[in-house]
Amino acid sequence: MYSLNLSKELRMSLRPIVKFRQFADVKDAAHQGLNKGDTFHWNVYSTVATGGAALTEGTAIAETNFTITQGTMSITEYGNSIPFTSKLDDLSEHPVKEIIHKVLKIDAAQVLDGLVADQIDTTPLRVVPTAGTATDAVTLTTNGTATLTNNVALGKDHVKAIVDIMKERSIPSYEGDDYFCLAWPTTFRTLKNNLESINQYVESGFQMIRNGETGRYEGVRFVEQTYRAKGGSATGMGTAASTWSLAQSDWAIFFGSDTVAEAVAIPEEIRGKIPTDFGRSRGIAWYYLGGAGLVHSTASEARVVMWDSAV
Repeated sequence: MYSLNLSKELRMSLRPIVKFRQFADVKDAAHQGLNKGDTFHWNVYSTVATGGAALTEGTAIAETNFTITQGTMSITEYGNSIPFTSKLDDLSEHPVKEIIHKVLKIDAAQVLDGLVADQIDTTPLRVVPTAGTATDAVTLTTNGTATLTNNVALGKDHVKAIVDIMKERSIPSYEGDDYFCLAWPTTFRTLKNNLESINQYVESGFQMIRNGETGRYEGVRFVEQTYRAKGGSATGMGTAASTWSLAQSDWAIFFGSDTVAEAVAIPEEIRGKIPTDFGRSRGIAWYYLGGAGLVHSTASEARVVMWDSAV
């Protein structure tokens, strides 16, 4: 990394800004810690089996129960490293360690963002425009598979229909009274054009804006991302770097609270390799020990709704 008249400015390649992990719930992380095994569990408690009712004099209060289901995730190691030599570090005009730190931090952020995105992608709730082309109605499936080919851009009336579904399924809001939606900027383009004449934000009403957030409508706050690839509807979002076959839209994730749990045994960190060969062989790595899991994987309790397509 040395040449005559090399620029002193450090310049990094373009990279997407990650967005998914900011929505993971890490409150459980402190309970995992070290020496706790490689599996993390959480309990999900149902409502009562039989609701309460008016009492009759001389009759005992009815008894009921509730069920407990348990979610689980595996705690796994993640990491990457870059080796370098003392000669490179000593003779390079650019600071080798600083550059490696930067590129490894970017890599770690993307890997761990993908860890959360992979779990969001397993939601059983999928919506497509009714008949594939409706601009004001959607069809819901609850088995994780879209049954219609999406042939229309995501619009404001689709958002209304999706919000109605989420509210009627009693999906709790994520923050305040609002849900969130995550998608590519082009997926939101028609929607944003629809909303140009609508005042999307009242400044005094929001003290906290999420990374990448661009607007709000019908109780949904929209966040743009470019990390997770387009396409891949048949096998999961982002698994095929191409648009859907009819190219009118692409996936979008609508969600409320309690979406993905992240258990962290060792937070992501930068580690230096113990030098070998009398200090000539060196290296820097990032390391993370943890995992993530979709909190509610059954359709009746699911908190994530994906705007999807069969192909």
